[in-house]
Amino acid sequence: MYNTQLADRVRNQLAGSAAEMTGEKKMFRGMAFMVNNKMCIGVSGENLLCRFDPSLQDEVATKTGYLPMIMKGKKLNGYCYVKPEGILLDKELQYWINLCLAFNPTAKPSKRKMRTKSKKENDQD
Repeated sequence: MYNTQLADRVRNQLAGSAAEMTGEKKMFRGMAFMVNNKMCIGVSGENLLCRFDPSLQDEVATKTGYLPMIMKGKKLNGYCYVKPEGILLDKELQYWINLCLAFNPTAKPSKRKMRTKSKKENDQD
């Protein structure tokens, strides 16, 4: 479950930007907003999920509400969560959206998993 009001705030601010939003996907226990067919920003539970330039990690870590993104015990540079107290005001949310949009053109698209054929499909070939 994710905060749909926060998702609406993100959606509205993205719509007001020059970004080409290419869709929304359910992921990370929430909703991810795709820009140029790449995950740009999202909502996970009550938190904002951000993808940004990893070279800005130390600067971003000082912002109110920052939480590192940890997967399999490892901190992922260039990704973070932002707790609600860091995005109370629209201008605070806009900071995070702008941060993510700035990185999006150079962000690598995720690798698409190849779908393997089932035994039944192989038998039909």
